[in-house]
Amino acid sequence: MSRVQLALRVADLEGSIAFYSKLFGAEPAKRRPGYANFAIAEPPLKLVLIEGEKGEATRLDHLGVEVEDTALVNAATQRLKDAGLATFEENDTSCCYALQDKVWVHGPGAEPWEVYVVKADADTLTKETGSATAPEGDEAAEPGGCC
Repeated sequence: MSRVQLALRVADLEGSIAFYSKLFGAEPAKRRPGYANFAIAEPPLKLVLIEGEKGEATRLDHLGVEVEDTALVNAATQRLKDAGLATFEENDTSCCYALQDKVWVHGPGAEPWEVYVVKADADTLTKETGSATAPEGDEAAEPGGCC
């Protein structure tokens, strides 16, 4: 099953967890320092909360589509390239407390999108979370973060 991912950077992680738990009637599927995610069945949504700076308004960090396996990431990568979109691929990357394969693209407003698969869960994060950067020209820029 594929599902859309919405990653938000929030100033109050605990308050956001409490709010989204009530909104979706579910507890986080994963909680780590500065990070939580919800695996919502209906509607199919992966909601990621990344702790930001105190006092900042909540903002979009990035969007994504979680898929079931690496073959689907590879198929999406080829489809996006064939469509003429600049892509950036990451394989076996440690991100959001998980080992992932992914491909990034950016929308016309510089909004970062990833198509990714979680290959294994992890207890540590070896790459700091952050927002992805927009591509420059025809080349895809490496995202500054993950999830």
